[in-house]
Amino acid sequence: MSDSHMKSNPGRELDLLRSELETLYQVSKVLSRSLNFKETLEGVLNALHEGVALERGMVSLFDAASGELQVSLVYGVSDAVTEEVSYLPGEGVVGTILKTGSSIVVECIMDEPRFLSRLGIYNPQGAFVGVPIRVGQKVVGVLAAQPAPSITRQLNEYQHFLEMVANLIGQSVRLSQEVAEEKKEISEERDVLRRTVRGKYGFDNIIGHTQSMRRIFEQVRLVAKWNTTVLIRGETGTGKELIANAIHYNSPRARGSFVKLNCAALPETLLESELFGHEKGAFTGAVAQRIGRFELANGGSIFLDEIADMSPPLQAKLLRVTQEGRFNRVGSNNVIQTNARILAATNRNLEDEVKAGRFREDLFYRLNVVELNIPALRERPEDILPLANAFVAELTHGKARFSSAVVDCLARYSWPGNVRELRNAMERATLLSMGDLILPEHLPARARGPAELLPAAEPADAQRLGEIERQAIFQALRKHNFNRTETAKALGISRRALIYKLQRFREEGYEVDPA
Repeated sequence: MSDSHMKSNPGRELDLLRSELETLYQVSKVLSRSLNFKETLEGVLNALHEGVALERGMVSLFDAASGELQVSLVYGVSDAVTEEVSYLPGEGVVGTILKTGSSIVVECIMDEPRFLSRLGIYNPQGAFVGVPIRVGQKVVGVLAAQPAPSITRQLNEYQHFLEMVANLIGQSVRLSQEVAEEKKEISEERDVLRRTVRGKYGFDNIIGHTQSMRRIFEQVRLVAKWNTTVLIRGETGTGKELIANAIHYNSPRARGSFVKLNCAALPETLLESELFGHEKGAFTGAVAQRIGRFELANGGSIFLDEIADMSPPLQAKLLRVTQEGRFNRVGSNNVIQTNARILAATNRNLEDEVKAGRFREDLFYRLNVVELNIPALRERPEDILPLANAFVAELTHGKARFSSAVVDCLARYSWPGNVRELRNAMERATLLSMGDLILPEHLPARARGPAELLPAAEPADAQRLGEIERQAIFQALRKHNFNRTETAKALGISRRALIYKLQRFREEGYEVDPA
């Protein structure tokens, strides 16, 4: 169509402009609608067909791995023609566009010697327009089109319009590449995390040398392979959660979520919402829908600690989940299915709770399919020193060690708080010790025991070291006007460690505050 004809038909020129703007609008909508790239490209070519009379079309993208231009999608024919179709840079018309970064317009395909007709989709008597797809300055693909014979716009105008569309496609390609890269990074981080978690919660990292603990480990190895419900029983602080971790992360469900909830930590109304979720407006404060822990644990495991603290109404709802794997969110009648493995724990005697009517008997038998009883630390004294050494090595990177008097204290104390109390005591000791030697005075008073029971070999040295420590701290406090932050910095210890020491001095009758 000649320029003079265009000038003599301003109405048609306006119609063409409107169709191009509408097509660009439709293309932009398609590109912002989905991250499924093939679906997006198909929508773009369909918009070009409906808006600017595209009869045949193709989008091909550069594959860095192969160094070739791979045909991603064709329009107007079966997708089967795209199989194994690719172009090297500079090969044919499409490869030339990739290599040069310049558009190519052909009025009649059969007259173009570079045209390979590798796809076999174009009318050899028709025109062809190919434009580069760019991300920044880099050519990452080619948009090729054969307009219908009835096209009413000049090919150079068609080329210009397709270049605008290709720019929009380039932005989508960039976004798709960024999403793919993020997914790859997340996948790699997830794999590293899984390996780390598996190592952390592996059986080799659970310390236990007694026959009772070795038996627990054997049971955990066996039960980890199954999907059955497990009830973990033991006193507070014995490591029930650690056993639950070991079961999940060494099971076929390790790739799924591991969701934890302490049933004693929340009131009944909040606990029900945490377990099963709630709908917006289900109760005062429910300003949005909430996904419950059972729903989050679908395909993985859920650890319910202190299960005996659950109220009877919630026990009934939990029973339904254990029987049917079904529940309702608070404020909803819609049934939700979950495939979560239940690991429960308690420090109470559930048989007594059942007899007293505080725990449902049917739920007890549902939970007690496999029972693991974790012995108290006082029942396995051989594990006390290895555990203490492991905690101190972790907290000080292997720098601190125990005096012989501390070893005696550790062995003599009954540790009613079990492993948890032992770890807390070791954390306190590492904070209070000035150097790499942990002395009895660094232990909690209850763990030190009566002074007359301490070995006679070390008290004098320990007392002398303690006095030196006190004098150094008081001297530093006075020098820095009792500013604890500056004092701790001068002593080379943390402010928290200084506060611990001052508290201990106060307990021993020393005045630690300015007069």
